[in-house]
Amino acid sequence: MAKILVIDDEKSIRNTLREILEYEKYQVDDACDGSEGLQFVEKEKYDVILCDIKMPKMDGIEVLKAIMLKTDTPVIMISGHGNIDTAVESIKLGAYDFIAKPLDLNRLLITLRNALDKSTLITETKALKKKVSKNWEMIGESMAIKRIKDMIERVAPTDARVLITGANGTGKELVAHWLHEKSKRSSYPFIEVNCAAIPSELIESQLFGHEKGSFTSAIKQRKGDFEQADGGTIFLDEIGDMSLSAQAKVLRALQENKITRVGGEKDIPVNVRVIAATNKDLEQEIAKNTFREDLYHRLSVILIEVPSLNDRMDDIPLLVDYFVAEICQSQGRPMLKVQPDAMQQLQKIKWTGNIRELRNVVERLIILCDQKITADDVITYAHPLKK
Repeated sequence: MAKILVIDDEKSIRNTLREILEYEKYQVDDACDGSEGLQFVEKEKYDVILCDIKMPKMDGIEVLKAIMLKTDTPVIMISGHGNIDTAVESIKLGAYDFIAKPLDLNRLLITLRNALDKSTLITETKALKKKVSKNWEMIGESMAIKRIKDMIERVAPTDARVLITGANGTGKELVAHWLHEKSKRSSYPFIEVNCAAIPSELIESQLFGHEKGSFTSAIKQRKGDFEQADGGTIFLDEIGDMSLSAQAKVLRALQENKITRVGGEKDIPVNVRVIAATNKDLEQEIAKNTFREDLYHRLSVILIEVPSLNDRMDDIPLLVDYFVAEICQSQGRPMLKVQPDAMQQLQKIKWTGNIRELRNVVERLIILCDQKITADDVITYAHPLKK
């Protein structure tokens, strides 16, 4: 049942709204002035707040400002003394809508339902963001991971370009996500591009878009990833596999903050933070003339090297416990106990596939073992093809 707070100094209005809303199956609290209303907001979580503008002690605009600092609950302003300027001001301050007295019952109920839809959406978005953040949680307490976390805290709020290096499976994508999540651009898009997965003849169209008819299969205009990331972050994963011609265009985008679609002539301004990652030694690629040195220097304002799992073996127990909890929950299985000797055995393995390989092994053990995971289970199932 949705919970509504009514703030109005007129008792007759409060009583009328309570009767109407309770008839519509809403749970209702009411406050006789702004101060009392704010006390309710401090104590309770409401789905929608109805607030009068003309009130003694503290007017509705002041109450609205205070509510906006405390919660993102939709606020509908109501007043018999309002004018267009008051309505505009309240909307600018964050009110969901403005309704003049005498209240039109149909409009009130429709506006209320729409505001409840917004409230539900806000709640679902928060839950989704929490779930996404959990999916990208950075697990580990080793010195190597602490250094990376500290670097992220320092670098994320800036617009500095970052080049992330490290072997496959170490978590370079995780670092990129956190750099965006903790940046001022976090409410804007985070666009990922796997440069190794896109054919060289299509990478420019993917990054910069194309005009209709610019090539055989270009049946309509398409915005590229740089345009889609405008205001946010673009993550160029495996940039060491990008073609030289695409590298030249990326360099121009970084230098001039504008791109041109394939087959187009118009310059399109873009405001994008670029984060790149690679498992290659770009200095060696530069020596082989497969990577542009000027692009390397543009990208590597900040360098973050992600350590291999073999360089942070102390983190394996934390990672294993995290993966066991995550996988058992997702599969609806009871929690399995990892025996101390099993954990020691896992710490002896040379992890060529790093964290990705460790997670796969943990999932395999959960599927094949009952109640507990022993050292013998690890020896038997961790690398069955090598036996």
